[in-house]
Amino acid sequence: MSTLISLTEVSKSFDRRDGKTVTAVDAVSLDVAEGEVLAVIGYSGAGKSTLVRLINALEKPTSGSVHVAGQDLTKLSEGELRKARSRIGMIFQQFNLFRSRTVAGNVAYPLKVAGVAPAERDRRTAELLDFVGLLDRAHAYPEQLSGGQKQRVGIARALATNPPLLLCDEATSALDPETTSEVLALLRRVNTELGVTIVVITHEMEAVRQIADRVAVMEDGRVVEVGDVYDVFSRPRTAAAQRFVRSATHDRPSAETLARLRTHHPGRLVTVRITDEPGLQQRIDAAFRETGTSAELVYGGVSEIRERRAGSLTYELGGDADAALDALRAAGIDVDEEA
Repeated sequence: MSTLISLTEVSKSFDRRDGKTVTAVDAVSLDVAEGEVLAVIGYSGAGKSTLVRLINALEKPTSGSVHVAGQDLTKLSEGELRKARSRIGMIFQQFNLFRSRTVAGNVAYPLKVAGVAPAERDRRTAELLDFVGLLDRAHAYPEQLSGGQKQRVGIARALATNPPLLLCDEATSALDPETTSEVLALLRRVNTELGVTIVVITHEMEAVRQIADRVAVMEDGRVVEVGDVYDVFSRPRTAAAQRFVRSATHDRPSAETLARLRTHHPGRLVTVRITDEPGLQQRIDAAFRETGTSAELVYGGVSEIRERRAGSLTYELGGDADAALDALRAAGIDVDEEA
């Protein structure tokens, strides 16, 4: 599988009005393969949106190189950049549709700008609206559509010129959960049926869970962890990834929750990492049973990530807790005692 996007030591700094310099993206190196869906996650201010603007050359890096489809975007003229951007589709949180144009007019606009003949423009517009399930709304205006329908129009418009790459910047943040799931399912179809590579900028767990193949975790402008989406969410290696996974999955008790738990559960609290490893639950139960330790489940959550289990369970231990912890670790089980 060949590489479609390659960022090499890319940094982007901005000068603030107070004279200070802020580094939004800091020495990021990242590759995206053709045909994959990469989710870039992190808290607000991590640098995710700036990274997207570097990929589509709306921002020029302070240093480093940005290669897309074999072209170094940092070395192109403005005319060459406009041509390169036409091969990169973009969808946004707030849809960015033309209110004065119909649904069909919005989808046809990039084709008109590209000089596509009217007959072919009409054919392609109808094809795309059928793909996103809105052919019957071709003559409606954006104000007559729901949020989910508007985003479907945005996806159709982004695909108008057959781009090999689609960038999604918080594309589902303004939608309700049911509509979010429908839009994400459509994006997955865009990837699997049309072969479009997708980079999803998000802070939403559902977007990662439903469509991503790999995930990159950003913090303070840096990519601190990259890996298969299941590996990152089931066994995050860095502190930043661990914090994000906890906040996204809510499978481990926060400090406030721990304080509440301790009012009713004075015993020692331990948290066991749950994966889809065969026989894991039986080994956990055996460690408790063989050490004569009682274990009451007091908190936890197990999610499905790309059809595989991942999460944590927190137990209150009674009896020989030290022996139970030793037995769990000896069995290769990831367990932490809550402070």
